Order: sequence, then structure tokens, then C-alpha cells
Amino acid sequence: MNEKTLLGIGSRVKHPAFGDGVVIHLHAIAYDICFTIYGIKTVGKDYEKMDIVEAIPAEDPVTFSAAEKSLIKILRTHLDGMEEVAIGDRWEGGNLILQPADKSLKAKEMPIEDFFHKIVMTRDRLRVLEQRINSNAQLSDTEKINLQQYITKIYGSLTTFNVLFKYKEHYFTGEKS
Repeated sequence: MNEKTLLGIGSRVKHPAFGDGVVIHLHAIAYDICFTIYGIKTVGKDYEKMDIVEAIPAEDPVTFSAAEKSLIKILRTHLDGMEEVAIGDRWEGGNLILQPADKSLKAKEMPIEDFFHKIVMTRDRLRVLEQRINSNAQLSDTEKINLQQYITKIYGSLTTFNVLFKYKEHYFTGEKS
């Protein structure tokens, strides 16, 4: 990153350790950047190893509310579903059929890829929730642990759907014995 480039709120960056992120606040000598996986981190303006993906010129300070709205829009546009998650080969082109026990009722059929997409989006939103909990300064460590335990149990409940994923690194994992 060129040290003369002043990034504004909404600028997208790629940090060698923290990955993709968006500038959410400017300080005199640093930026607050919301990273996809690691949450909000402060990075010095003179840090040179970070790549600028999209620079937005710095403007006059904006309100927190306006910055939050901009951040939500940017994250939805650029980071939502960034990770490519492949469905298992045997499921490609298949259909999911939900057949009621009562044969007089119509079955629900949908492409399995649509169902898989919903499962992946659920997993991604759980990850974001997890990040927000862990980076929340208002929660005590005990509260964070308690909330994290619920998320872990949700992941455990979703392990049934691991059969749909092509690669094991995308699997849901719950509590380990």
C-alpha cells in the first residue's frame, strides 16, 4: 500500500494476515478495518504490506449511522458469499424431494443446488454472528463463551448436511468429545 494514499470509509483492502476487509473508521494514524474472518482490527496508515482492492477517497467525517449503513451495503455487495463452496459431484443436477406421509398431499421438489446454497448461506451467517460476538466489547468473556456454545451446538445440529459438501474443509463441526 502506498503510504501517501489516504483511504476513506468503504475502501476495500486485502491484508496479508487478516484477508479481505473494509475500512470503517479513520484515526489520525490508523484505520479501523472490518475483516471478513477476523472482525474489526486497527491497522496503521503507514502499513505497506496491505493491498488496496478499491480505494474510496477520504472525505469529511461521517456519522456512525451513515458509516454503518455504508459498511452493510459494501459487505453485502462485495463480501457476501465470497468463498466458493462446491457441492458434492453426486448431487449436481439432482433434486430434493420432500414427500408428506399423507399421499393426498403434494410433494415439494426443488433443485438440490438451491437447497445447498441455503445451507451454505446459513453457515456463512453463523460465522458472521460468531465474529460479531467475539469482537463485541460490551460482552463479558463469560457471555461470549455462553453464546459461542450455542453456535457450536447449532453447527453440530447441521452436521447432517455435510454429505452435500464436496470438500471436508467446508463441513460443519460441532462439539468434539
